[in-house]
Amino acid sequence: MKQVLEFLGFIALVQGALGLVHEFTDWHVGFVQRIGFLDGYEIYASIALVVLAFALFAAAESVGRPG
Repeated sequence: MKQVLEFLGFIALVQGALGLVHEFTDWHVGFVQRIGFLDGYEIYASIALVVLAFALFAAAESVGRPG
């Protein structure tokens, strides 16, 4: 379970970072800008993905601890 949470956290972190890179540099990378209903909210979605990544990493650490 810990490895699954870490993997999902890594994917969320990468996609959030790529979404921010896309917004600030106009490189066409990442998945966030390709989702139609997020038009105009790409920065917020990317920041939410980065925050979600850190929450998933914290949950993975919590699962790994005894007790």
